[in-house]
Amino acid sequence: MQILRSEELPEDFFRPQMEGNISLVRSIVNEVKNFGDRALNKYTKKFDKVSVSNFRVTPAELKKAAHSIDKHLLQALTRAKENIEKFSRAQLCQLKNFKINITNGVIAEQVIIPLERIGIYIPGGRFPLISTVLMCGVPAMVAGVKEIAICSPPTYQNSVHPLILATAQFLGIREVYKVGGIQAIAAMAYGTKTVKPVAKIFGPGNIFVASAKKYVFGDVGIDFIAGPTEILIIADESAVPEIVAADLLAQAEHDPNALPILVTNAPSFAGKVIKILNRQVKILKTGRIAKRALNNNGLIIIAQDIEEAIEIANKKAPEHLELQIKNPERYISRLKNYGTLFVGKYAAEVLGDYSSGLNHTLPTAGAARYTGGLHIKDFLKIQTVLRVNKIGLKRIGPIAQILAQTEGLFAHARSIEVRMR
Repeated sequence: MQILRSEELPEDFFRPQMEGNISLVRSIVNEVKNFGDRALNKYTKKFDKVSVSNFRVTPAELKKAAHSIDKHLLQALTRAKENIEKFSRAQLCQLKNFKINITNGVIAEQVIIPLERIGIYIPGGRFPLISTVLMCGVPAMVAGVKEIAICSPPTYQNSVHPLILATAQFLGIREVYKVGGIQAIAAMAYGTKTVKPVAKIFGPGNIFVASAKKYVFGDVGIDFIAGPTEILIIADESAVPEIVAADLLAQAEHDPNALPILVTNAPSFAGKVIKILNRQVKILKTGRIAKRALNNNGLIIIAQDIEEAIEIANKKAPEHLELQIKNPERYISRLKNYGTLFVGKYAAEVLGDYSSGLNHTLPTAGAARYTGGLHIKDFLKIQTVLRVNKIGLKRIGPIAQILAQTEGLFAHARSIEVRMR
């Protein structure tokens, strides 16, 4: 894990690059768009080395997976679901239908309705990301989405991992497809004989999945483009080095491309963390992956003071930001760019991943500069309605006429004029 002083940071540290092979993405998406299931079969064989006769998971497969689930895991899923539901319902309460009298005879309305159909992408890879099924599925249900489809690659014994299937069954999601990668995003965006198209795609994935979501955006909605997972911890000498090291490792074990970053104003503290990391990574079951992430992207930044550490965090805009310092409350209002902020030594980032009720689908690669994490509103459409009578037209019609004529849009002005007569 590299140690740098703040003044040694290269400028590209703040400009993450996230580009897939766009020509490959374009080729596969267009092939799925034109040839449907035939293209899904072709690329599932090519990339996943699996021949699938029926892409849709059967009810029997879902039930079998659900029956095999461990009771302790079922209890954990139940509690996590309850917490996510609770937070999602609180978010939903902030969004309301309303009517307002703009002026006499002019009524403007806001109407909120759920999306009719969404797709959730669950990666295959090394781990069954059952938490992502919860984080996307639960708020969709709270929002009132009627149709939810899941796509996940058949990389576990020629099918979707049984824990993903069991979690889908637990939530009541019955539409699951054995298809992954670029081809899954294309299928959800444009549809095939087997897969019905969706209005919006949610969920993480590798750089090819992220690039595919970016490519189809506009034809279909997406949550956002997610890059490698990130954590930035601001810590001073009051922090517990074992806790900081544990949280860096927890992020590093996700992926060799994960970004575990510590910013501290105490060089001696940095040395303690390095020693613990070196010791722990040797005995960690996922130590090989974590070590690669630490070696490739791990960074300890020595800042002059906490004020500079905050400046670095705001400029980096990390997915996860931890604040493990004395009197953290005095600094919180100055932190502007992050997906989720974790305050104090007990607020482990892992709790945000699983059980706190917060959504773990968060912006990466600097996107926290302009957006937050997944929200109940992402599963809703906020629409507007206008009602105007003769009195209202007399009040606001002339305003529209003048503005339209100024812009040179004379047909716009005339549409008011014919009504005013």
